[in-house]
Amino acid sequence: MGRRARRDGGVDQSNVSIAEHAVDAFNARDVELFASMTSSDFEWFPSMIAVEGEGFRGSDGVARYFETLESAWDYFRVVAERFVEGDGLVLLIGHLEGCGRNSGARVESELGMAFDLRDGLITRIRGYLNQQEALVAVGLADRG
Repeated sequence: MGRRARRDGGVDQSNVSIAEHAVDAFNARDVELFASMTSSDFEWFPSMIAVEGEGFRGSDGVARYFETLESAWDYFRVVAERFVEGDGLVLLIGHLEGCGRNSGARVESELGMAFDLRDGLITRIRGYLNQQEALVAVGLADRG
């Protein structure tokens, strides 16, 4: 999906394009770029941390999460296989790959990553280690 024209003559990115760029910024560990794509009330519940119930809020939360990744992983990235668009959200279906910093253990898991969007900004990200669970959780199971 490409960009679409706004009524005021500017150009909006599609929600899928925004999610794609966010994944690119995430994988590049570009904290500033990633944070610039989020709203002031942004919330992030990552798949690997959500098990412990921890979430991250605002641009400070984005920076803290990236620091957490840096300290725990030698290598950690999200691989998108496809995107499913819903009303005000985009669900990434893919997998994550990582290598633990201290253990050297390699990790690969399926992944669903829900991006909630408002006015061209990401307001919330929810991560799931099960793609079907992600589809159900965001109401897109019939599109999976």
